[in-house]
Amino acid sequence: MSAHDPTDRSLDYETEAVQVGIPRGLGDGVGIPIHQIIAFQFETLEQGASEFQLNSGYSYARLQNPTVKTLEERLTALEGGAATVALSTGQAATFTAILSVCRAGDHIVATSSLFGGTAGLLGNILPLMGVTASMVANTPEAIRAAMQPNTRLVWAETIGNPAADIADIASFADIAHAAGALLGIDNTWGGVGYLCRPLSHGADMVTHSLTKWAGGHGSVMGGSVTVGSGHDLSRNPIYSGGGENSLLVTRGDSALAWRQRWLGAHQLGMTLAPNSAFLIAQGLETLSLRLSRESETALSLATFLEAHEAVSGVAYPGLESSPYHALAGTYLKGGYGAVLTFEVQDPAPFLAALEVIRMAPNLGDTRTLVVHPWTTTHGRLPEAARRAAGVTPHTIRMSVGVESQGDLKRDLGQALRVGQAAKRTEELAR
Repeated sequence: MSAHDPTDRSLDYETEAVQVGIPRGLGDGVGIPIHQIIAFQFETLEQGASEFQLNSGYSYARLQNPTVKTLEERLTALEGGAATVALSTGQAATFTAILSVCRAGDHIVATSSLFGGTAGLLGNILPLMGVTASMVANTPEAIRAAMQPNTRLVWAETIGNPAADIADIASFADIAHAAGALLGIDNTWGGVGYLCRPLSHGADMVTHSLTKWAGGHGSVMGGSVTVGSGHDLSRNPIYSGGGENSLLVTRGDSALAWRQRWLGAHQLGMTLAPNSAFLIAQGLETLSLRLSRESETALSLATFLEAHEAVSGVAYPGLESSPYHALAGTYLKGGYGAVLTFEVQDPAPFLAALEVIRMAPNLGDTRTLVVHPWTTTHGRLPEAARRAAGVTPHTIRMSVGVESQGDLKRDLGQALRVGQAAKRTEELAR
């Protein structure tokens, strides 16, 4: 299923994923070459000076590389954006996106159901820089109530990690924009625009951990920030301050994208290697095939688990029982995603009994992976923050791969039986 509006005359998602960035012409390769090059030549002093001022071409690989640029062009097309900077990790992308609009004294409103690394960044690192954050429920009412005069950014995830709750993107955008702030969405679970394009719903920028569904095979790390067009930065002093020398005057509509590349790549050096860019671009070419199959399997497994007596709860937006099912119908167009969470009485024997499904802290792999967030991805957060993120001691997060549905169901079934038997043995021993 295409994630595009059928009335849109642009190329469909699947076509853009394999075509964007590849030139047409005699002798051109049908694919993306790896440019393992650090420095690029100038012919004149004037060329060098211009390039270092404008950064419109190539000078030094920390700033730009042809392989990385091709990946950025493809990401921009798939998200329906205006510009993208690709970086070394998803965490680097989140850090860059936030710092592109925030400085000491500024404030962020973020939903509490976030990836543990993002929550740690908001709670541990940004306060060292004088940036504060309010973590609130994933509702428009909670977002609106938490806004302050110095709020520069509202932050949420398309599908919360691991709570599987859906952000009301359009409502969040309205609230942010009314206050002169921007809306940033971590769209990692949205599959690089395949399931959701937040920019089309009013978001100003989207980030990705390209390590996940973009790369898709658990073999490469990367991150990206894509900005849309039409964002209003006039009330942000980072951009409006300085009079005729302000970023809005000197950089115009490209100010936000320029600052993100300057921050993430030029100043902080969180550069994506060309080999990694190549692998991620390869992964994008099959993302729609993988994620459509994985979403179909995830819905089947969620239905299976919801009916199982050893499972006390399942969180998956594709289930009609999910309180986010209606929002999922509004924002998710290519499926309901490849991740679900469920509750078991005793996670330890269940996890130890799995024979096909592997226990590992990644998402978007071709292999189905499970993890116990309470002790791993969210383990360093205070207990209240873990519970606010939808994590309990009984929670299992599962990222569904491309294996046979039947094999996965059988593996889950036998592991749940082992868990039940272990629980009964423990109760008899008391």
